[in-house]
Amino acid sequence: MLDASAGKGEPLNVVISGKSSPAVLTDAGFLNWAKSIGFSTEFLGIHRGTPQTANLGDGNGPQNEIKVIRQDYGLPSVGTGIESLIGGNHFRYWRQNGPSANTGALFLAVSHEQNVTTHHNIEPDGYNKGRDELVARAVGETSFCGVKYSTTSQKLTGLLQAGAQGINHDIAIDGIVVLLTVTIQ
Repeated sequence: MLDASAGKGEPLNVVISGKSSPAVLTDAGFLNWAKSIGFSTEFLGIHRGTPQTANLGDGNGPQNEIKVIRQDYGLPSVGTGIESLIGGNHFRYWRQNGPSANTGALFLAVSHEQNVTTHHNIEPDGYNKGRDELVARAVGETSFCGVKYSTTSQKLTGLLQAGAQGINHDIAIDGIVVLLTVTIQ
C-alpha cells in the first residue's frame, strides 16, 4: 500500500470506501466532498511534480495518480496557492477499478508538507499528521454547494508496515490506514 515515488513510496494511508455513495466516487463528486472538508484542486491548475504511480492490486498494474488536491485555507478558488507557499495538507489519489477488484474505492496518499522554501518536503511525522488532519476534518457532517455529507471512519491495521522502511524521506509511519465511508444525505 505504497505509491512509487523517488525510489521509495508514500503510504496510501486513507481509503474512501467503495461502499460510499456512488456520486462521491466520481471525480466531480469526490472533488465536491473534498471542498466540503477544506481541500481543492491545485492553484490555477498548475502542477510541477512528476505524477506518482500506485498499484492497487486490481489488475491494472501501476497507474498514475488521478490528481493532487491541496488544503485551501477556506478559499476554494485561490487557497491552494497559499498552501503551495506556506505548506499544509495535501493528497493524491487513485481509483481501484481494474478487472480483479472493481470496487470504485479511492486510495489516498495524504501528507502534511513544509513550505516552498523547503521544496515542499514532508514534515517529520507528516504522513501520520496529514492523515489525521484530513480524517478530523472529514468525520461527521459537512457540506459544499448544497450537497450534505456524513462521513464515518474505521482504523485498519496490517495493511502498512509501521516504521520508515521504504517510505520517502525516511519518515516513520504508524502503519494505520483509515477507511472513510462518505454518504450523501
